[in-house]
Amino acid sequence: MSSIGENIERSVSAIRTALRTGVKITFATIFRKIRERRNYEKWVAKFGTLDDARRQEFRERIASFENKPLLSILLPVYDVDEIWLRLCIESVFKQIYTNWRLCIADDCSPKPHVRSVLEEYAAKDERVKVVFRETNGHISAASNSALELAKGEFTVLLDHDDELSEDALFWVANELNKFPETMMIYSDEDLIDEKGRRYSPKFKPDWSRDLFYSVNIITHLSAYRTSQLRQIGGFRVGFEGSQDYDLALRVIEKIDENNIRHIPRILYHWRVIRGSVAYGGGEKPYAHERAREALRSHFERTGKKATVTETADDLHRILYTLPEPTPRVTLILSAENATSGLRGVSEFLRLTNYSDLDIVLIERNSAPNGPQNIPERVKIIRNLTVAKAEALNLAAAESEGEILCFADLNLLPRSVDWLAELVSFAIQDEIGTAGGKVLSGNETVKGTGLIMGTAGTVGIAHYGFPGNSPGNMVRNRLIGNYSAVSASCMAIRRSLFDEIGGFDSGNLPNNLFDADLCLRLRKKGLRIVFTPFAEVIQNEVERRPNRENDPTASESEYFKNKWREIIGRDPFYNPNLSKKDASFSIDI
Repeated sequence: MSSIGENIERSVSAIRTALRTGVKITFATIFRKIRERRNYEKWVAKFGTLDDARRQEFRERIASFENKPLLSILLPVYDVDEIWLRLCIESVFKQIYTNWRLCIADDCSPKPHVRSVLEEYAAKDERVKVVFRETNGHISAASNSALELAKGEFTVLLDHDDELSEDALFWVANELNKFPETMMIYSDEDLIDEKGRRYSPKFKPDWSRDLFYSVNIITHLSAYRTSQLRQIGGFRVGFEGSQDYDLALRVIEKIDENNIRHIPRILYHWRVIRGSVAYGGGEKPYAHERAREALRSHFERTGKKATVTETADDLHRILYTLPEPTPRVTLILSAENATSGLRGVSEFLRLTNYSDLDIVLIERNSAPNGPQNIPERVKIIRNLTVAKAEALNLAAAESEGEILCFADLNLLPRSVDWLAELVSFAIQDEIGTAGGKVLSGNETVKGTGLIMGTAGTVGIAHYGFPGNSPGNMVRNRLIGNYSAVSASCMAIRRSLFDEIGGFDSGNLPNNLFDADLCLRLRKKGLRIVFTPFAEVIQNEVERRPNRENDPTASESEYFKNKWREIIGRDPFYNPNLSKKDASFSIDI
């Protein structure tokens, strides 16, 4: 009875702890949202509003441009309220960069004010070109009608109830002068309500293919080389609601992704009114499935075997098909002591449904007492003198698998397909390594992607956020790219690990060796993928959850000197965000 009573007491205590933790996390999330909204209001006042001095500076820079490209703006229009239509067009007229052509296609709007407003602006300025369609063909057909009016090097997309910032076209032209080979441009954006109040900024990463497959990060502002749009046939009828996503997917198939440029500035204000997706995903529910249809078409055209399904916030999950037979995997598990080692291995095997698997167990701090029943597919390495990076390299040398998966033994998988998820990415030729999501025992984020230059040297994206929190642009719940992932849950091709020379155990013996390995892979042109669908959790709640051990001064100095450029500007972390940590907070 005493043991039953003790079990009940422990269970009650665990429930109380979970409730207290849950309440703390809920309030922390609410306060974070309030704080970020206030910070953005301050940011807009400080950085997001132009004064006369800044306008004059931009005009002087435009005068010095070697190339002053003609920018055509596509504006499909249908039955929009007059107030929003005028604000939209006026935002074009207010542009500091004046070499533009506004290409408007009215999609047979029944409201009479639409024609009169468009004719008024066309008469007012010869740069405004309007076509009135005789039949309603919906947004793809209307956009193609506008595209027929386009001239010049680049085409910019604009919706009929949104606004451009007055410096939007300046920054597009500036980018084309700095990078003449540019084929595609996108910028940051925010929402604007009916009273003109701006909020909910999307401070985006630089080009991130795997995040783009999860959510359309291009959206607004987007600009394309006009000849490229015509080459692919413009917008496709049948993809209305996600026609821009489909367009971008077809463009990236034809261009070098090094020629995709991200301008980390808020250049577009997306109007929040009834009928707009900005108001809520439920306004156009069909758009989400059409986006997935566009993704399926993309993978069919590019020869990738993948399934596209719905995930968090009506967004998308890509599941790459594993080949048959599946590749052999060696799971390299690090244990702190021998007594818990084999027990932990048994838990990993019980919670993993990947069959072609062997395990190398690293026991670091003690030798076993007495005989042990070691499973046939488990190999144990007992070396108590080397640092962690060297121990992992030794284990890799002992492995037989085509794929290596590194994991800490104090973690437990949350779903049996966690390893298959990692492997499905690791086998892709263009991917260097894939990492999963690590949760503390209290269900908060302990490990995801790693962001360079934050938290001193390297920060953990969304550290301390609830595990199911969307985080920045839902990135905490979506597959995407980072500069690095942690070796606490990481998969990589064995051949690639050997080719790159494994972990740098000489200069980074205990910390930062995983980030260094990932950055070397990125230097080879390979993507680093984070997937939240390979989720592991610590098998007990920490009283004081801590980050991984801080690097020594020598490790930190070596890492910063070697990767100085990316420490200064991580492409997967917007420069408008704070570097104090990797929480994606607005820097103000």
